[in-house]
Amino acid sequence: MTSLTGVLALYGLVVLLTILVQVLAAGRKLELSQLAGNRESLPLLTGLAGRMDKAQMNSVVAMALFAPAILILEGRGAIPPVADSLAWIFLFARIVYVVVFALGIPWVRTAAWLVGYAMTFWLYLLAL
Repeated sequence: MTSLTGVLALYGLVVLLTILVQVLAAGRKLELSQLAGNRESLPLLTGLAGRMDKAQMNSVVAMALFAPAILILEGRGAIPPVADSLAWIFLFARIVYVVVFALGIPWVRTAAWLVGYAMTFWLYLLAL
């Protein structure tokens, strides 16, 4: 495992933990029958549960965009040295994003999202 795939694996754990926190937060607001059902008529989640729901959905999208860039770079074999730094900055930004989203801090959340997005974009440029 290289540093890039290590960061990818760590981000996978971040996404899994985000989903777990979201489910636990939703479980405090909803009945078990609602969570176990088909979820077609779930009420809108608010507070921490709602924020974590949005954070986990965004985290899955970020994973879907980040992973191919990492795998393309890995497949090329010659990985530019800056790629490691970009991947680590992405991971840190995404962790900050989830934490500040959970805490309801909007401007820091947006800045963290932008940093993660920019790092992903830069990784794709390197992959060209």
